[in-house]
Amino acid sequence: MSDYLQLPDEQALAQASPDALAGWLGQCVTRSWQQGVSVWPGVTCPPWWLDLRGRSAGQAHFGRGGLRFNRVLLKENPALFLFDVVPHEMAHWFVHAVHEQDGQRVAPHGRQWKRMMQDVFLREPRVTHHFDTTRASPTPYRFTCRCSSHYLSRRRYLNTQRGGRYRCRLCQSPLVFAGSRV
Repeated sequence: MSDYLQLPDEQALAQASPDALAGWLGQCVTRSWQQGVSVWPGVTCPPWWLDLRGRSAGQAHFGRGGLRFNRVLLKENPALFLFDVVPHEMAHWFVHAVHEQDGQRVAPHGRQWKRMMQDVFLREPRVTHHFDTTRASPTPYRFTCRCSSHYLSRRRYLNTQRGGRYRCRLCQSPLVFAGSRV
């Protein structure tokens, strides 16, 4: 696919090491920023980090002043991640820089963001991804009770290992560890 991101083929990305994927991510951030400043000059290139956890693939973090990405979801879905998630977050960065500097707030996935995605980053403006987030989930530890399964965070799981107890809100029976999703 001919595109401003100039990605390698999907097979090469699928076989890339984590360091190589981080390198491609950095290149995609730079190329997306260059695509944006070709229309909106003067917007600074954001720093980026691979420190996002959970079900979100990316985040434009204005307080921290950069873009955050999910390492697990990048590793599991490299081609689609680089092709869609990076431009998605860069569109948030540009909307913030262009439309919100006068104190005006705009909807995160509103009209300005949709136009930025279509006209500048040449992507369909999709609000959410459809990646399998099982391994990236912040609640990978499965517990059961009399009525259902519950998924708890690592902190709560470790608390149960130290003797902590949790109960189901519906049936009030204790939660019993049943394994991990990862």
